[in-house]
Amino acid sequence: MVATDNYNLVLLLIFASLGNILGSIINFILGKKILILKDKKWFPVSPTQLSRSQSIFNKYGVWTILLAWVPIIGDPITILSGTLNVNFFKFLLLVSISKISRYVFLIYILQYLYF
Repeated sequence: MVATDNYNLVLLLIFASLGNILGSIINFILGKKILILKDKKWFPVSPTQLSRSQSIFNKYGVWTILLAWVPIIGDPITILSGTLNVNFFKFLLLVSISKISRYVFLIYILQYLYF
């Protein structure tokens, strides 16, 4: 949309950020509920992997949530936040900073490239 110049920049930023933040909230909720299934044979994460992920998250703290914008590792971070019972409002603040910053940066770069 930035390339076409047929958009409202503020609305683009708001809706892209909100969609991404809502997706992270869903991941957080899934993380809170997913441990119910951890003893199932088909559960995709081994106890060792889960423990190692929790150790890494605990080592660096809730600040790792600021990396939620990064592809591939962002979704696991938001799910892990839920499994570790991170305070929801702290999670929401950090994930919002992360996602909004991502789109501000992308819009800035794309405007620079196209204009």
